[in-house]
Amino acid sequence: MKKIVMVGYGAMAQAVMPLLPADVKVGWLVVMPQDVAKIQAVVGDDIKVVSTVSAIEGKPDCAVEMAGQAGLKAHIFDLIAAGIDVGVISVGSFADETFQQQVEAAAKAKGAKIAILSGAIAGIDGLASAKLAGLDSVLYQGRKNPRSWKGSYAEELVDIDQLKSATTFFKGSAREAAKRFPANANVAATLALAGIGMDATEVELIADPAVARNQHKIVAEGVFGAMEILMMGVPLESNPKTSMLAALSVARFCRQLDDVILI
Repeated sequence: MKKIVMVGYGAMAQAVMPLLPADVKVGWLVVMPQDVAKIQAVVGDDIKVVSTVSAIEGKPDCAVEMAGQAGLKAHIFDLIAAGIDVGVISVGSFADETFQQQVEAAAKAKGAKIAILSGAIAGIDGLASAKLAGLDSVLYQGRKNPRSWKGSYAEELVDIDQLKSATTFFKGSAREAAKRFPANANVAATLALAGIGMDATEVELIADPAVARNQHKIVAEGVFGAMEILMMGVPLESNPKTSMLAALSVARFCRQLDDVILI
């Protein structure tokens, strides 16, 4: 039986829990201090709800993070210090170059592994392989219904409620996208880490009232040839900013903890 830590208990974590295999158990939840009592009452006594990694008793087999950029930054160094491997979904955090370097140094010093989860897209394995021969360009285009951009920086760039047709409201680098849209641009950051980096990866973000699904398009060219991938993901009903596939990628990571043949 594997026991894991979940950092965060939002819509994604709640979607992941029922998908865990019988031999993987959530032993601890790390949440905001003001939410501990409320969430403890919801999940019952089998899971210990805490607000700090130092309050974890015992040694988890690994941790999975679904707490957003602030949550990741608040807890990842304590997890690493405890020698716990971490699966990360809030990949946009690594747009902060200093933070990325600090994580790499800390993990190397403690012998911990940081797994970047594929999240809402496919093709990361192919892109990372193509990088070895040389990539010339990588473009990520994110297209979502305007309601999925509510509460984000997009509302400062365009009138979300008045859009009648598809509108590109952002063009820039993956680094800028991840910083400006922390709840929406983890895909861009993941592509950047797998490919040609945060500053060279191009990003276009689109609000389109005609789409019901979150659309992710990846276009890459290089020595390997060319790649074009189009994903149309169903968003989580409880959080339209998040694709169901992102939650499934966390569940897959957890299911592979005991696998001897990895795909």
